[in-house]
Amino acid sequence: MTKDIPNISYGTQDDYKKLYYSEPLAALKIPITLQAGYGKLEAGTALSKNDSAAGNLGKYIPYDPTATITGAEVAPGRAYLVANSGNTSTIVYVTMDDSYKFKVGDDLIICDSDGEGALDNMGAITEIDRTTYTHMAKITATTQTGDDFTTAKFAFVMVEGAVTCDGILEKTVDTGTGEDADGALATMIVSNCMLYTGMLTCVDSAARTDLSASQLGQYTLIK
Repeated sequence: MTKDIPNISYGTQDDYKKLYYSEPLAALKIPITLQAGYGKLEAGTALSKNDSAAGNLGKYIPYDPTATITGAEVAPGRAYLVANSGNTSTIVYVTMDDSYKFKVGDDLIICDSDGEGALDNMGAITEIDRTTYTHMAKITATTQTGDDFTTAKFAFVMVEGAVTCDGILEKTVDTGTGEDADGALATMIVSNCMLYTGMLTCVDSAARTDLSASQLGQYTLIK
């Protein structure tokens, strides 16, 4: 990135990590299309398939980890609410950039830290309003929430399907952020490999179960 003032940016290149312990050519993998709006996704990121009835059906998104929700998790698939949803509401508000993680027709899932109404399905998105406000977007879905999802409880929305892990991103790609987001073409690892555990992102015990994988110290075996 260039800047319009003399400067020095300190840091290191972070994309030289080695993902495979086993022979990469032996792994089974498939070409996929990643949904737009999730920014740069690192190699080793757990992925899920969009299971909506319409919208971006069939495209891939970041898997959402099942750990206790604290707001500190690495979870690029989430769009945190910027305003409380209120009881029995069909409307949520997210940042403008996060609104581009969704498309009209996507099925919307809402969740927060207290477990009440966890993974509440709001149905299909019918409208994404990015013109009424400059600092946030209004997303309207078809089904009312069953609880008051609040910012204090780290409430967030995500695309249906994000809680099932379908594979591992092989190489780092940029899906874009905000209105310039276009998604990305990528390759997803699905089986027959041993990966370095420390190079994986969002791969929790539930994800390993989905993948029929096992963790052996610093290695993760996907059968």
